[in-house]
Amino acid sequence: MNTTIWIIIAIAAAAAGYIAAMVIAKKNARSSANIILEDAKREADIIKEKKILKAKEEEMKILSDAERTATQKVQKAQASEARARQREQQLNQQQGELARRKKELDSVKATLDSREENINARHEQVEHLQRQAQDELERISGLSADEAREKLVESLKDEAKTAAAGYINDIMDDAKLTASKEAKKIVIQSIQRVATEAAVENSVTVFHIDNDEIKGRIIGREGRNIRALEAATGIEIIVDDTPEAIVLSGFDPVRREIARLALHQLVVDGRIHPARIEEVVAKVRRQVEEEIIETGKRTAIDLGIHGLHPELIRMVGKMKYRSSYGQNLLQHSRETANLCAVMASELGLNPKKARRAGLLHDIGKVPDDEPELPHALLGMKLAEKFKEKPEICNAIGAHHDEVEQTSLLAPIVQVCDAISGARPGARREIVEAYIKRLNDLEQIALSYPGVLKTYAIQAGRELRVIVGADKITDEETDKLSNEIARKIQDEMTYPGQVKITVIRETRAVAFAK
Repeated sequence: MNTTIWIIIAIAAAAAGYIAAMVIAKKNARSSANIILEDAKREADIIKEKKILKAKEEEMKILSDAERTATQKVQKAQASEARARQREQQLNQQQGELARRKKELDSVKATLDSREENINARHEQVEHLQRQAQDELERISGLSADEAREKLVESLKDEAKTAAAGYINDIMDDAKLTASKEAKKIVIQSIQRVATEAAVENSVTVFHIDNDEIKGRIIGREGRNIRALEAATGIEIIVDDTPEAIVLSGFDPVRREIARLALHQLVVDGRIHPARIEEVVAKVRRQVEEEIIETGKRTAIDLGIHGLHPELIRMVGKMKYRSSYGQNLLQHSRETANLCAVMASELGLNPKKARRAGLLHDIGKVPDDEPELPHALLGMKLAEKFKEKPEICNAIGAHHDEVEQTSLLAPIVQVCDAISGARPGARREIVEAYIKRLNDLEQIALSYPGVLKTYAIQAGRELRVIVGADKITDEETDKLSNEIARKIQDEMTYPGQVKITVIRETRAVAFAK
């Protein structure tokens, strides 16, 4: 029984303790909640104050920007107003200036009008006096003005005919004394011309191959074959991506020819190595030298030139491998020699000497060394060295006016050199200039009214102009030909002279049906 009571008491005590603990916990919870609420209120107040401050700052910033923008607009408006006032002042000044100038012009115009009236009055007075003087002269002479004019023209014609006849007789007497000498000079001077200096001489030769595999064999291991070939020939060999082609570059045409022939033999033989290259190049060099001498001898024989020094013969042969402005030098020299012989024969001079001078006139372009001299002077010195006659040497040295001409052979060589170089087709650049000159001739004539067609014929030495019979009269054709000739003289450069022929014809066409 006691045990039960004590158990009940213990349970009651425990329950009372639990209840007390729950009451304490509830009080603690209420206290914590109150603290949290107070903290939250304080934080809310702080955030609220910050937001208010930020809003006030933004409000101040907006107000400041608005004030600044307004100030700038006011300043711009003031500047525009100032510019407008300045422009208005300038316009007022200009208006005043224009008014002042208008007054001045009005006064000047009035002055000019008065002067014009005075001039007209004086002009009428002068005409009246002239009519009075003419009437007085007619009354005194008993002739009208037209009759007096005709008598004066007739008397002047008679005087002019008499003076012209006397002048012609004097000229004929003087011409008979110096006819032969003067005729030769006139012929030579009339056909002289200067060949145009243009274009650069060829300095490369292209060697064609069957396939690009040969390029590797020509180069050799580590380039030893191509180095040996360049050292033996003195020519630069360019092997690039150009298909089936190798470029040989050098200023000496004989060396380029030796390199080309040697390369051809090496490719055909197939054995390409340094020792073989030196052997083939030496062999080809001997062959080329022999061919040069043989070419020189054959050229001298063909032209009938005898007694040339062997060294001069070799230089003539070297011309075969030299070109001048795209024209082969040997062919040019042969052509010049033949032209010189023909012209010398026409003028009564020695054709053999002229042919010899014409052949040798360009030997200064193929010397063994490269002295700093023009080729004409160098050729003259070479001819003197190998005992050529003085007139031959002078003709060689004077064909580009490097020295004074002392014989008639010199201008003949000069003229024939220019004819050979300037003839159509002789040189690439001259062909283009020749075609352009023909087109320019035709266009000049076509620019005149009434011209229907134009034809430049005889290598540009004559211009045929076809005009319409209904647009130009017979009398106007003479005037047209003279005007075209004058315009060609003023605007074009050409050798010799150009003949202008104006053709006017009327055709009547009918058909029988």
